Amino acid sequence: MSERDHLFMARALRLARKGLYSTHPNPRVGCVIVRDGEIVGEGWHARAGEPHAEVHALRQAGERARGATAYVTLEPCSHHGRTPPCADALVAAGVGRVVAAMQDPNPQVAGRGLLRLASAGIEVLSGVLEAEARALNAGFIKRMESGLPLVRVKSAMSLDGRTAMASGESQWITGPAARAEVQRLRAQSSVVLSGADTVLADDARLTVRPDELGLGVEATFMAASRPPLRVLVDGRLRVPLSKSFFQVGPALVATCAAAAARDRYLADGHELLAVPGSNGHVDLRKLLLELAGRGVNEVLVEAGPRLAGAFARAGLVDEYRIFVAPKLLGSSARPLFELPLNRMAEAPELQIVDIRAVGDDWQITAVPKAR
Repeated sequence: MSERDHLFMARALRLARKGLYSTHPNPRVGCVIVRDGEIVGEGWHARAGEPHAEVHALRQAGERARGATAYVTLEPCSHHGRTPPCADALVAAGVGRVVAAMQDPNPQVAGRGLLRLASAGIEVLSGVLEAEARALNAGFIKRMESGLPLVRVKSAMSLDGRTAMASGESQWITGPAARAEVQRLRAQSSVVLSGADTVLADDARLTVRPDELGLGVEATFMAASRPPLRVLVDGRLRVPLSKSFFQVGPALVATCAAAAARDRYLADGHELLAVPGSNGHVDLRKLLLELAGRGVNEVLVEAGPRLAGAFARAGLVDEYRIFVAPKLLGSSARPLFELPLNRMAEAPELQIVDIRAVGDDWQITAVPKAR
């Protein structure tokens, strides 16, 4: 493993990030082909069903791929899916060496791609910038390894930890820069999920608004081409179909209520999903398992304190994105989470992994601390 390997893998990772908003349910992958120290081909995976990163790079390299080194951010696939195996394409192109950032966690691959390359006499190296590669595809990796999607909870609060006035008024706690960051979080997610309380109180739509993304033309187009699935957790079907949430495109409603209403939702272009639960509350873990079974990698939860607290209490949150505004809403305003705790020992511990200014606000990224 050389400095040159790191340099070209870093380039492959930058290419992979071009698929941040569009590859679902596939992972984000980039590929760089290098011969005699010069990049002769490169590519990235844009959408499921379209050619993988290796294919784009090999097409660009042509005959110059023979004897070259291919840098790939994820182990080349070895199975026939919607596209042919990339491992076979690299063998056929005659590359002399393949450097992968990490092994593919997909059980259909899981080392078989690297083994296919090695058995063809190609030098193989894995583990270059693996941490960066894993971070880029954390949702895909979690789904493959645990059968659950990555859950990211987004909340906005005042400096005194409040999310809305006692009346429910909450627009807008944060400024336009923070709201643009939330739009980007939505766009990169497979699912944006909320609860009945939020939709009823805020008339929330949970859509991605391309003009607010603050991205370049190419990235904005990619984000707009694959909007996330909007999921409403509504155990008792309290949100009427006349609300704005249902007027801006198809949605999935997870409920414990009787399935007799299914035809009514279907007629309006929506799906009603019956999920087991108790006392009118959807079993969130079972909902996540259902979503993962549909290929969902990342879930962004944008909900009020009750549903956000339910995810936290169930131990289902992988990451918190908390936007803090330099405002004070007062002691009668609503809290960030409903977490009925009696003792300090019960308090969930988090590790703050990033703090940064976003316009006039601050964004805190925190993850549950391992116990």
